[in-house]
Amino acid sequence: MGQTIASGAPQALSKDWTPVRVTNPNGAGPCIILCDHASNYVPVDFGTLGLRDNDLQKHIAWDPGALGVSAVMSRLLDAPLVESCVSRLIIDCNRPLDAPDLVPSLSEVTVIPANENLGDAARRERVELSHKPYHAAIEKLVRERRAAGLPEPVFVAVHTYTPVYRGVERPWHIGIIHDADDRVAAPLIAGLQAAGRYEVGINEPYSPADRVYYTLERHASAHGLPAVMIEIRNDLVATAQEEKGWGELLSGLLNDITKGPSMGIAGTANKGI
Repeated sequence: MGQTIASGAPQALSKDWTPVRVTNPNGAGPCIILCDHASNYVPVDFGTLGLRDNDLQKHIAWDPGALGVSAVMSRLLDAPLVESCVSRLIIDCNRPLDAPDLVPSLSEVTVIPANENLGDAARRERVELSHKPYHAAIEKLVRERRAAGLPEPVFVAVHTYTPVYRGVERPWHIGIIHDADDRVAAPLIAGLQAAGRYEVGINEPYSPADRVYYTLERHASAHGLPAVMIEIRNDLVATAQEEKGWGELLSGLLNDITKGPSMGIAGTANKGI
């Protein structure tokens, strides 16, 4: 465990930039942890996107706390962790290529000047620089696990969200997002509710209908593999200790869930990932 592989940056970009990182690639646990919005890093090639430094610390640029929770889960579940290494303001790896907010020009109430009126060629360049390598890394990891004779994976995407969005308070401590396949979500929701300490949003504050489920649709749903998206309110993971606590809680629940018979993944056919 603990090995880290960083993909090579495209030749056009500075050497300090890498689009995706895979930690613990040889992890033999049943889960693959995905962190689509792990970083607020903007490569030097893109300047500041016309933003102030403090804008890049806000949730519009990343999911603060998500990577810390993901790292704890990766360690405890012996799970590979795939993280996007650049800000979602460059390109959102959790959006389909035709999504209006693939390269957002407005995030909540903040205008992203460098993304306004972005031409098709510039959008395609960003796809090649970050979006494509991120998803290619996930596909490669699945192929390698199959070659090693490991069971088909359970995908777990970890996100965080802001407590107040456009002036509306969000009361949930954690949201569990899922599509029609609730093999992971249903027992996870039940486990969190049974603890009696958490306000659990079910397909809140987002749902797949909001087009926020792209990574899991592409790598899990399209291939009949179980998956769940976890959204934690970011004021609850503001410290390393809080990240650790949530990571331990979720790992314990997922460990029990993935040992159960409801996963039904042993016979899943390889469908061309």
